[in-house]
Amino acid sequence: MTATAKMPRAETAVAEAVAAQRVWVEELFGRLAAGSRGEPGITRDTYGPGEDFGHRLLVEHGKARGLSVSHDLAANTYVTLAGRDSAAPRILMGSHLDSVPHGGNFDGAAGVIAGLVVIEALRALGIEPRCDVTSMGVRAEESVWFQVSYIGSRSALGTLPDGALEARRIDDGRVLAASIDASGGRSESIRRRERHLDPTAIRAFLEIHIEQAPSLVESGLPVAICTGVPGNFRYPDARIVGRHDHVGTPRRFRRDAAMAGAEFAMLLDRIWLEEEAAGFPMAVTLGRFHTDPTVHGLTTVPGSFAFSLDVRAYDPAVLERVEARMLAALPEIEARRRVTFELGARASAAVGPVDPTIVAGLEASAARLGIATMPLGSPASHDSAAFAAAGVPIAMLFVRNEYGSHNPQEAMEIDDFLTACTILADWVAREVA
Repeated sequence: MTATAKMPRAETAVAEAVAAQRVWVEELFGRLAAGSRGEPGITRDTYGPGEDFGHRLLVEHGKARGLSVSHDLAANTYVTLAGRDSAAPRILMGSHLDSVPHGGNFDGAAGVIAGLVVIEALRALGIEPRCDVTSMGVRAEESVWFQVSYIGSRSALGTLPDGALEARRIDDGRVLAASIDASGGRSESIRRRERHLDPTAIRAFLEIHIEQAPSLVESGLPVAICTGVPGNFRYPDARIVGRHDHVGTPRRFRRDAAMAGAEFAMLLDRIWLEEEAAGFPMAVTLGRFHTDPTVHGLTTVPGSFAFSLDVRAYDPAVLERVEARMLAALPEIEARRRVTFELGARASAAVGPVDPTIVAGLEASAARLGIATMPLGSPASHDSAAFAAAGVPIAMLFVRNEYGSHNPQEAMEIDDFLTACTILADWVAREVA
């Protein structure tokens, strides 16, 4: 007997309503991939042709289905099934449509399409929601392009940090403000902190996302319920300044920036190990870590070393403690290695706590539907965290994905995706009926 056959009648109806969306779901994922090839993989560049294509496809889908389609000051896209009471706080679902260079087709996009699936399931069930139910295609979540977190969601919420609009894209140097305007947004409205989304008018922000480490694959489960989204602090463009010298220079005379970088990396790794041993999960990433390619060589002592740093954790106190320990240790490395650390601009994103009531509701939906799930902390940052920081209740579901994310091998199965959508649709249907 199948899991569907065991379900009570109401839960069977939800599962069948979601399953009925399979054909257009597969087609939409296929069209999204075909129109944003990055060879290898997918490239939907932030405020560029790739991301713009994804949003045009979302608009086309919404209009073809007779749904309300709108945009905001950051060129985010909203596809809405209108509710009976337009003043009631809305249900907002979604994720981002941009990607890293040469990424996969499902990171972000799965959350947007999941919102569309829930909307169509509500219609199939004959539910006229008491509030608006919206799928949001968020702009600019992938901070690799402008090195600013959550540009689209924080712009909509009026919380984009000062100075962010002056950030430049890493590949072509375009200024963020001009890029937003070129994609149909209004950067001056963002600069004035005009707010498109009022947190008090949002019942919840719900995001489905592929898992980004193979925990579900390891556990043999299709779906996990998120226990929290990490916050972070970042130094995107840091460097160490020493002195270029001949390879034979004795140690006592050296100002070796590369050795200082190695010592810095080991310091961070030691802090990371100690924090996790004490029961505080976190992650440290030195995404760029290199000598100056214009002058480095086999017979040159490196006098310049560049790196980027991302540190993330689920507790603001952990982030504060780790950064304080790191900063306190830098003068010792500088003195020992006779170098100078120039950390450059600092960026950060708040921890995203999930709403316990919504999480309990999702767990109850999964149980009613006979779907086995597991709790899972997100290893990555997501737009949900920006909504949580603004006071919006959030929750996330993760979908099994074997080969990680941010690469062409993302391997989400449509069956697993629709299973997650079924849990989400059950919760939303009960909330809005």
